Amino acid sequence: MGAMYAGTSGWAYPAWKPSWYPAKLPASKFLGYYSTRLNSVELNYTFRRFPTEKLQLGWIAQTSPGFRFAVKAHQSITHVKRLDGALDFTAKFLGALAPLRAADRLGPILFQLPPFLRCDVDRLRGFVEGLPSDTRYAFEFRHESWFSDPVYECLRVANAALCVAESETLETPDVTTADFTYLRLRKETYEIEPLRARVAPHLTHGDVFVYFKHEDTPDGAICAERIVELAGNGI
Repeated sequence: MGAMYAGTSGWAYPAWKPSWYPAKLPASKFLGYYSTRLNSVELNYTFRRFPTEKLQLGWIAQTSPGFRFAVKAHQSITHVKRLDGALDFTAKFLGALAPLRAADRLGPILFQLPPFLRCDVDRLRGFVEGLPSDTRYAFEFRHESWFSDPVYECLRVANAALCVAESETLETPDVTTADFTYLRLRKETYEIEPLRARVAPHLTHGDVFVYFKHEDTPDGAICAERIVELAGNGI
């Protein structure tokens, strides 16, 4: 059985007071409190900038050893270069994450491709074949042309996960391509029991990382907490 890691995309949301964060909790202590209830978070910060060593050491200091940071890849990789000729920049980006890696807090790297980018298996293959094998990678495709067997096979060869993403407008097929699973669940509401039944089979294949919608309410964080609890009880 794999481990369950669940959370939201970010934690710095004052609107979660007082139903999630205590009313008087300062923003500087949000992450520490978050980590007492959830065991992972997806970093959107890294989409636009490299995190400094000081910033990462601060994150590490506020969280427990079992906590994992999933990292959204920089936009230069996914939206500017669109994976083409992006390996040198990717190596620099991965190198900047050394503090998280050294502390064993680094979760998967999420490559979220733009909605307008259509399927190009050769482009994908050229990129994944050049990635270091010591890190987990997930790919979120937001154009339906990518949902095909050649793409799945390309990911399987690299042991990279097809990010199972869903929103009100697009749903990724629930296809396993790696020894771990990465889910981004962005709908407004979820019922826990159907969600439990959906997630449980993935734990038999390896670790599961699942991230819920955040924004104006803590509903996603509450769902994530419940899923972690169920996993601790054998889901």
